[in-house]
Amino acid sequence: MTRLYWSFPWLELLFILFCLITIVQLFYYGWFFRRLAFYTPREKEHSQQHPVSVIICARDEAARLVSHLPGALVQTYPSTHEVIVVNHNSQDDTRFLLDEFKKTFKGLHIVNLEHEAIGIPGKKYPLSMGIKEARYEIVLLTDADCVPASEYWMHKMQDGYDNGIEVVLGYSPYKKGPGILNKIIRFDTFHTALQYLSYALAGMPYMGVGRNLSYKKEVFFRNKGFSAINHVPGGDDDLFINKVATKENTAIVIDPDTFTLSEPKKNFSDWFRQKARHYTTAKYYKTRHKFLLGLYSFSHVLFYPLLIVSLFFDWRLALTLFGIRLVVQGYIFQKTMHRLGEDDLFPWWWLLDIWMFLYYLIFSTTLWKKPRKAWK
Repeated sequence: MTRLYWSFPWLELLFILFCLITIVQLFYYGWFFRRLAFYTPREKEHSQQHPVSVIICARDEAARLVSHLPGALVQTYPSTHEVIVVNHNSQDDTRFLLDEFKKTFKGLHIVNLEHEAIGIPGKKYPLSMGIKEARYEIVLLTDADCVPASEYWMHKMQDGYDNGIEVVLGYSPYKKGPGILNKIIRFDTFHTALQYLSYALAGMPYMGVGRNLSYKKEVFFRNKGFSAINHVPGGDDDLFINKVATKENTAIVIDPDTFTLSEPKKNFSDWFRQKARHYTTAKYYKTRHKFLLGLYSFSHVLFYPLLIVSLFFDWRLALTLFGIRLVVQGYIFQKTMHRLGEDDLFPWWWLLDIWMFLYYLIFSTTLWKKPRKAWK
């Protein structure tokens, strides 16, 4: 029995599996991610200037609104617009602060909610109220802890709209800072954007990020708002987009002037809780999206352990395959990091890619956990 066990060609089979996993990884970089790396938006003769309603939901966000809200209020936008802040049952000074802002900025529209919506956890209730209060057909969403990267955020996000377009996906990076945690958080945000923006360009949009997202009120009401996902605490951005976005009605905008910047978490435990909350919605994605995202994650987890094993079978072939993936991946990362303003991460990308092996293992358990009820 022992002799039969050792005579079985385990190393050969594992090396073949390593070859297949490498091919899978190269497929994702060659079919999906290259689209963002080489994306060139179609030039328009005239910039879009649709009337637009910016919507920000806030709960106990007075400290952040002081420094972040002016960025949305002082936008350079020649067309009609408004900024709606939905104050969702705040117990701090948010209400008084907004009243003071209103004295200076007449385009600020305040919606005060003093009660919770029974059976509708998360941010969907205040966001729904904000959309209903919006005067204009196009809504542009961001969060209270975000600030536009430029005064042209509102203006240039409209360039995504064209005939038939109902959803526009933007990018919202975290602010740069010292330390490895800052790099990990920003690389995770970049890696997520690499996927959802590339999938959208491939005609398979599956999510958006509520920190920088725009869609038409008509598509919101046509799909009965968040009624299909009211039982899920999260999902006001990714699950809603997963439901309504199609190849024909979705566009992306990655002009650096359209980015919205957020403060990253300062310690690993806070970031872990934030990411765990986000991952609890992934199980509600459409089947084809879960399959493609799961296959990519699974291949990433297997790649490095199989590489180590394959070195014992044929180190020359193993390193050749590793080198091919390394060159392709590095080239795609360099191009996309430059486009998304994350150039400083490139020298670290290979270490951060190894970290992703642990990342997927750490957060895999959150896919089966019950999500928290509250959005703050």
